[in-house]
This record gives sequence, C-alpha cells and structure tokens, in this order.
Amino acid sequence: MTSKRHRRQNVVRVLWRWTRETPEAVPRVRIALRCALDQLGFDSEVLEDAVLAVSELATNALKHAPGPYEMRLRLTVVGLTCEVMDADPRIPAIPIFPAAAPFAPAPENRGGGSDALLKVLSEGGRGLHLVHHLTCGAWGFATERSGRGKVAWMAIPGR
Repeated sequence: MTSKRHRRQNVVRVLWRWTRETPEAVPRVRIALRCALDQLGFDSEVLEDAVLAVSELATNALKHAPGPYEMRLRLTVVGLTCEVMDADPRIPAIPIFPAAAPFAPAPENRGGGSDALLKVLSEGGRGLHLVHHLTCGAWGFATERSGRGKVAWMAIPGR
C-alpha cells in the first residue's frame, strides 16, 4: 500500500517549456522559477540564488544544446530540485573548480574605467562556476530516461 506521503515524493512539475525561437526565453525562465519558489514560501536569499543559477543553466542549454527545452521542479525525499532539460544526451565536461573564487577579472582587465568594466562583464565561461558556488556544489547533469536528452539539475535548499 502506498501512503499519501510516499506518493508526493518524486513529484515533477513543468514550469516552462521553450525553443530557440521563444522570445526572451531566459528572462521567462527566471520569472517562472521566481513565482514558483515565492508561492512555495522560499525566503528571498534562497530564491535569488536559485533564480541566478537556473538562469545560467538555461543559458547554457540554449547556447550548447538543441531544443526543445524544459524547466521542471522535482520534489523528492531529500528536497526540491530544479531541472533544465535539453535534447542533447551528451554530458558536458565539468570544469575543475578552484578553491579560490573564479569571479575575479583577468589581470589585464583590471582598472581603466568603463571600457575595462565592459570587458570584464563580457568575459564568458563562468556560468557553471557560478552555479557551483550558488548551490554549494549540489548540482550536476544526468541523461534523460528516454536517452534523448539530458538534465542539468540543482538542489534548492529548504525553506
């Protein structure tokens, strides 16, 4: 016999679906997650960190994998997980995360006013480092059960 509590575990809710042609897809992903976590009663710090992290995962999916794409929330026995699914089953190489924060600008981009600031802001390649930092390492990739795509997932700390 399955209890009500057991049936609530591993519940998946699709929050947003999009394609490469969807206008402003990443801002819409952020809004959808923000609304869902707000309705679930998450505090603002957890909510902001999760929204920033999912923004990076959604951007990576759009940049590196074919669609369609989907953002889901999964309630499991260990807590709430946010997933971004794409149609590429290949798991990307996960970078080595240094002990020091990787957010400092390259030395050649330090100082120099607004031109240097714009150069720093345009530096890429920090998305997964940011996700790693915001989730305290509680994130990863998994192949979809169908084998036709992958999921980038991140844990969302309890309320």
